[in-house]
Amino acid sequence: MSAVKLALHNLRGAGIRTWLNGFALSLAFVAIIFSQGLLEGVNRQAERALIDFEFGGGQFWCEGFDPYNPLTFDNAHRVLPETIAHLVESGQAVAILVVPGTVFVRGKMVPVLLKGISTSQAVLKIPTAVLVDSSGHIPVLLGARMAKKLNVGVDDYLTLHWHDKEGTFNAREARVAGIMQTSVGTIDQGQVWLPLKQLANLAGLEGQATVVVLKPGIKPPPAVEAWKFHTTEFLLSDLRQMIKTKTVGQSIMFIVLFLLALLAIFDTQVFSIFRRRREIGTLIALGMTRGAVIAMFTFEGAMYGVLAAFLGAIYGTPLFLYLSAYGLAMPGGNQWGFALEERMYPAWTAGLIFGTIVLVLIAATFVSYLPTRRILKLKPTDALRGKWV
Repeated sequence: MSAVKLALHNLRGAGIRTWLNGFALSLAFVAIIFSQGLLEGVNRQAERALIDFEFGGGQFWCEGFDPYNPLTFDNAHRVLPETIAHLVESGQAVAILVVPGTVFVRGKMVPVLLKGISTSQAVLKIPTAVLVDSSGHIPVLLGARMAKKLNVGVDDYLTLHWHDKEGTFNAREARVAGIMQTSVGTIDQGQVWLPLKQLANLAGLEGQATVVVLKPGIKPPPAVEAWKFHTTEFLLSDLRQMIKTKTVGQSIMFIVLFLLALLAIFDTQVFSIFRRRREIGTLIALGMTRGAVIAMFTFEGAMYGVLAAFLGAIYGTPLFLYLSAYGLAMPGGNQWGFALEERMYPAWTAGLIFGTIVLVLIAATFVSYLPTRRILKLKPTDALRGKWV
């Protein structure tokens, strides 16, 4: 206990130097928690948006369909088998037909994917109800980014161009029935949504589909010929890998900051031991073991970690509570090409916070112990004379 009391007394005696070291370490402490929490929040929001608007509870892809290879789209359609058709009819799944096409509007020619979807579906949060149109024109739904690219609004007209299953090219005028706001770029950019029955009729693909999306919580049927089921985990793997890469990149920067803070503690301990060599010699001469002296200096370093956690809590807690409630504005966030909201809400877990606290305490204790090893070789008589070997 005497070593602990001496350590606390020495920290108080160091004055401003103790507070500066603790504050420097607290910056690294707060930065690590903030960055990891922000990435976790981005990951959760992106996954939720992708599940709500695109992936649902998993997808069936028809044989030959590859969303990353546009050359497969022309032949990527199959008649729905009975087991999958039953799910679609009961509202437990939604069928999507993909047909390559082109949009002509105001002198622009833009290649797009025409996607047919049921107007009454409730599996995805795509507002397909606006596609119920009795005006005589083909109703289409656009994402906000696609509408901006085409420079069109609701009730504007555009010309759709496609070729049917026989290879015959056709064109029809369509009316923009609605514009949806979504962070999921893969259902927005380069996409034009139409009623499934109308698109199937125009392309001569009645009763066929390219993708079938299951409602979350619905168990997929057994293996179906010519249709391959992909779980939500598989569909989200690209996003999770990207988040993992971002986490590594962020960690490198904050590890450097963390090491700089630890270096300040290390230098302080080295200077303190050198400056207090007579005190060390006196303590050993009075009967204090070398192990107790080492423990005293090591405990001083550990207290920097405690002080850093305390200071970080003072200014970090209000910051984290504010960001959790109001989020962090990301102007132009929907231009990144993946599911990124305009406002990010970081997510901090107890494991992240306490894990970071433990990391700071262990690291501060370790770097404080390193310079104390020379005390083992110190002779009390040399220390009392001010010598250091």
